[in-house]
Amino acid sequence: MKTITYQSTRGGESGVTASQAILKGIAGDGGLFMPDSIPTLDIPLESFAELSYQETAYEVMKLYLTDFTEEELKECIRGAYDSKFDTEEIAPLVKVGGDYVLELFHGNTIAFKDMALSILPRLMTAAAAKNRADKEIVILTATSGDTGKAALAGFADVAGTRIIVFYPRDGVSRIQKLQMVTQKGDNTAVVAIHGNFDDAQTGVKKIFSDKEFGKRLDEGGFRLSSANSINIGRLIPQVVYYVYAYARLLARGAVKSGEKIHVVVPTGNFGNILAGYFAKQMGVPIDKLICASNDNKVLYDFFTTGVYDKNREFVLTMSPSMDILVSSNLERLIYLSTGSDAARTAGLMKELAQTGRYTVTKKMRSCMKDFIGGYATEQQDADIIRHIYKKRGYVMDPHTGVAAAVWKEYCEKTGDETTAVIVSTASPYKFSKDVLEAIQGPIEDKNEFEIAAELERVSQIPVPAAVRELETAQIRHTRECDVEDMEKTVAEILGI
Repeated sequence: MKTITYQSTRGGESGVTASQAILKGIAGDGGLFMPDSIPTLDIPLESFAELSYQETAYEVMKLYLTDFTEEELKECIRGAYDSKFDTEEIAPLVKVGGDYVLELFHGNTIAFKDMALSILPRLMTAAAAKNRADKEIVILTATSGDTGKAALAGFADVAGTRIIVFYPRDGVSRIQKLQMVTQKGDNTAVVAIHGNFDDAQTGVKKIFSDKEFGKRLDEGGFRLSSANSINIGRLIPQVVYYVYAYARLLARGAVKSGEKIHVVVPTGNFGNILAGYFAKQMGVPIDKLICASNDNKVLYDFFTTGVYDKNREFVLTMSPSMDILVSSNLERLIYLSTGSDAARTAGLMKELAQTGRYTVTKKMRSCMKDFIGGYATEQQDADIIRHIYKKRGYVMDPHTGVAAAVWKEYCEKTGDETTAVIVSTASPYKFSKDVLEAIQGPIEDKNEFEIAAELERVSQIPVPAAVRELETAQIRHTRECDVEDMEKTVAEILGI
């Protein structure tokens, strides 16, 4: 098996092992780690049809994490994908009408981030031991709602680590906020910032790139890492479920071997759909990767025009995990589209930082032809949630609704009858009010738990434990800060 090493998209580092890349999270030059090549699957896809999710995870991840032993990797997988998921399949593929919905929300925080953040802490502690890391690892993460809770749950009380999560105070759902501010664990800290997710994400990146602050951390016995999808240890586990989904289609006879499918992904920071692209490069017969945006349609505009421009109004929607104007993982696709030209990639990222926009060449756009952009308005989102419930009895959250609405519009425009997998990224119970209002109309004078009970009656799906336990959970985190004080806040939390 070929040894895979990693390099920065901006050229500052190369020859980095998988475990080192996971530990660092982000390259010293601010770039993102990329494998020196994308490996191809070394067993036939037909063989995957007979494998469990855990077995699939090993066969995919072993190709990227080549400095992990078989025993180390299998132990991480066993510990990650266990009874904390409420279905044996881990990622059920549900037929809804003529299409398939890949449910990625059956982990203990009821969002797709569990799929990677259940294993990242295990990969990171194994990597720390492998590299004889002698400093406490500080996981520094920005969240638009779901990553924060999943990372907090994954790293809570993990020896040798601390975790600090920044979230936009007014940019997450009530349930998302409660999930974070009630998080237990002596090593956890949660901070609401007075700004949006892009502010939080930019602030975290600045902390990572501040050399002087890095010295202070080092002297204090700390080293930074990230649980955001900028960490390659987040991205690689996400590739697994695309391989698994195609294998399940094969097992059911829903597609013939080699028959192409489309995947439709509600997209904010671009990591989830990029993982699908990696799966395609590995040999999964994916035709189009349909990138579904909400009213913050910066990615739709990019794939339509070749111009990435974040200079626009930031819109708060009922799909808050997609309320993003700077999609960090797009940098990895840019890097690939330049032919792995780090200098060119670094130049475009500098342009984005300085002017808020950049334009890609025709040649680069041709390298991205597998992607199709689409977007759904708030009204279209609500309409499709209601339509699918009335017609199919299936209830989806607003992020999945965006994907379903974009797929419906695409089919109406093109007449394309290719089998599609719609990626479902969160339980409807994370956004009970918006989902119930989409189905039944305005709701007044009910709290989130009363609304969840009503949604249970409508959907016939039990309220998840992750929501029920919040009703009596103690608020543990009340810290807030301005965007410009994020670094100071980290210093205060760590006592340096």
